[in-house]
Amino acid sequence: MKSTFPDLVHHAIEGIANVKGENIKVLDLRQLDNAVTDFFVIAEAQSTTQVSAMSDSAMKEIRENLNDRPWHREGHDTASWILLDYVQVVVHLFQRESREFYDLEGLWSDAAITSMPS
Repeated sequence: MKSTFPDLVHHAIEGIANVKGENIKVLDLRQLDNAVTDFFVIAEAQSTTQVSAMSDSAMKEIRENLNDRPWHREGHDTASWILLDYVQVVVHLFQRESREFYDLEGLWSDAAITSMPS
């Protein structure tokens, strides 16, 4: 069965998984009225170094396969939460504590949430 996720989601996940990103989830926001994007990709790591590595790896994977770069990115200075905004897909990369604190899955709990193998 073919996934309904766009290629950008798949390449983001592949880049994250390449550096051992954990607890990867995809939130499909397309059916929500006030959604800011179509998809969130959310993952976590145990250190700021690994959060940065997930970001670098996801951007590289997307750039090499889709020739796309984020429209906006933030959080690289502290690497507690890095956001990569590709407009229709927003990638959120967290340290575990920050992910629990901001609880995006809880805030967007009406979205279809898919857990991905990492």
